[in-house]
Parts: sequence; C-alpha cells; structure tokens
Amino acid sequence: MQRRTIPAVTLARSRPDDRITSHVSIVIILGAAFLLGLGFVLQQRAAQEAPPDELLSYRLLVDLVQKPRWLAGLASMIGGQILGAIALGRSDVTLVEPLLTTNLLFALALGRVVSAQQLGRREWGGAMLLVLGIGAFVAAGDPRSGGTMVNGPQAWALVGGIGALVCLLVTVARSRPDAEKAALLAAAAGSLFGLQDGFTRRAMQLLDDGIGHLLGSWQTYAVVAVAAVGILLAQSAFEAAPLRASLPAMTVAEPLCGMAFGVAVFGEVVRVAPVWLGVESAGLLAMVVGVVVLARSPHLHRHLLAARPPLC
Repeated sequence: MQRRTIPAVTLARSRPDDRITSHVSIVIILGAAFLLGLGFVLQQRAAQEAPPDELLSYRLLVDLVQKPRWLAGLASMIGGQILGAIALGRSDVTLVEPLLTTNLLFALALGRVVSAQQLGRREWGGAMLLVLGIGAFVAAGDPRSGGTMVNGPQAWALVGGIGALVCLLVTVARSRPDAEKAALLAAAAGSLFGLQDGFTRRAMQLLDDGIGHLLGSWQTYAVVAVAAVGILLAQSAFEAAPLRASLPAMTVAEPLCGMAFGVAVFGEVVRVAPVWLGVESAGLLAMVVGVVVLARSPHLHRHLLAARPPLC
C-alpha cells in the first residue's frame, strides 16, 4: 500500500524509458535550434535587401517570397518549428524554451565558417555563459508538468498581457532610430513566438485525441495567426538593422514568454525553495548575458555586413 502513495511523477521519472525519451527530446530540441539559427541568418540577409518603406507592411513579405535565399531561410525555420513542435509534444515548455536559445550558437558557428576567422574570448565567454546558464536553470528548476491545465482568467490574462506588450513595443518602435527599432520589433516578435510555442504545445496535446480535435480547436488556428504576425515583425526587425541589433531581444523574449505560458497555463512547476530560486535566477541571468554577448559578436556582425548590397 505504501507504494501507491508515491507520486506518479516520481515513479515515471525513475524509469529508464523516460530517461531515454528525455535524451531524445534534447536531441530534437537542439536540431530545432540549429535549423532556427540557420533560418535567422538566411532571412536577415534577404530582408536587408528589401526597400525601407516596406517596414511593418505586408508588402515586405510579398517582396521576400520572391527571394530564393529568404525562402531557404523560411524552409529552415519551418523545419525548426516542426522539430520544436515535436519536442513540445514530448516535453514541458519550461524545458524546451531554454534549450532553444542555443540557436545563437549555431548562428555564430555559421558566421565563423563563412568569415573563416577564429573565435575570440568574447565568443567563447558568451557561449560558456549561455550553456552554463541553461544547465543551471534546468538542473536547479527541474521543470516538469504539474498535471493541471489552467483555462480560466489566469490563462487569458497572460495571453492578453503578451498581446498588450507586443502592441506597446511596436508602437514605440515606429518612432525610434533603426537599431532601437530593430530591438523593439524583435522583442515583440520573440514574445509572439513564445506565445506560439504555448499554443503549439496545446495543439500537440489535442492531436493525441485525433486529428478532428486538432482541426476543431481554436488553438490550432491561433498558432498560424500568431506565427504570421511574428514573422512579419521579425522580418521588419531584420530589415531595420543588422542581426546583432535584433537577435538578442528576440532570443531572450521567446523563452521568457514561453516559460511564463508553461507555468501560468499548463501548470508546469519548478523548484521554488530559496536556494533553488537563487540558482535559477542566476542561470536565467547568465543566459541573457550570454545571448547578448554572442549576438553582438564581431564575427556574426562582419558576416552580415559582407552580405549587404553596396549602396548606390
């Protein structure tokens, strides 16, 4: 009888099959991060060739779909989103989101290959901060499903709050210089991508009950709508300034909003004892600093400048 009093979560976490599943999920997430990093670089190179007056206009997307490089980047990002959706169907949002920030490492590696230059202390330091931050947060937080999904005012308040934040960022961005405009638009796009990740996890849960449940759910169409607006904002940020002006904000905003969604809506839990909260906070801070350092790498910046067309 005593065995039955042990939480099911404890039993599940001790099974070798679940450890294998967790390792497979991590491989899937890293594959998604690689494709996302590649997609970001290809799309930014194409977006900077678009006319400035197409910023925040549907005409920007109409122009970009005619560029093979942008389409290749879009295909890479779609592949990354698919792998991300698979990972979200297998793991909690609070685990998937931090690992997805490694897309910056892959973007930097691409810049390193193209520029044929050695990485310096900035790049190694940023990479170490990002990796250690992710490791510290995941190990200390031990993110896992709480077993309860919230569908009431708390969930809608979070969705409305993210929507209001996006509107505020876009409004402020319109009157700011190019670099600040790119950062604000990228933060708005990242916030929407985090919201999209939350909706995607719910859609994958509905798929377990059959394709009919998936097609009949509003969350499925919310994924498409949020993704479309997020892509427009991301491409506008890429057009406004080099990638290092936009990628830090986007890479930081997505996991923060995604993890907030996981905790507030899916009831996912992390350790909240003071000592664990301290390590989790330090891990998140290290992630943010690592992202900013890597995204501002001269190697990544030089690679993108070389791709820009000469001014006439």
